[in-house]
Amino acid sequence: MQEHAISIWFFIGALFVIYGALVLGAGIYGLFVPAMNIAMPGLHISVWWGCGMMALGLLFAVRFRPGRSE
Repeated sequence: MQEHAISIWFFIGALFVIYGALVLGAGIYGLFVPAMNIAMPGLHISVWWGCGMMALGLLFAVRFRPGRSE
C-alpha cells in the first residue's frame, strides 16, 4: 500500500493565494476610496503586493499540488 503525503508547500501556496486576494481586494478598494495620509499615494503598493503574493502562491500551489507525478 502506498502512502500519499501532501507537501506543506502546497498549503503555504494556497494561503499566499488567499492572503494575496485579500490584499489585492483592499488595494483595489483603495484605488476608488483613497486614504488621506499616506506617503506615496501614486504607488498603490497593496495592488502590487497582492499580485505578487498571488503569483508566488500559484507557483507553489501548482508546483507542489497533490497527485502530481514525481
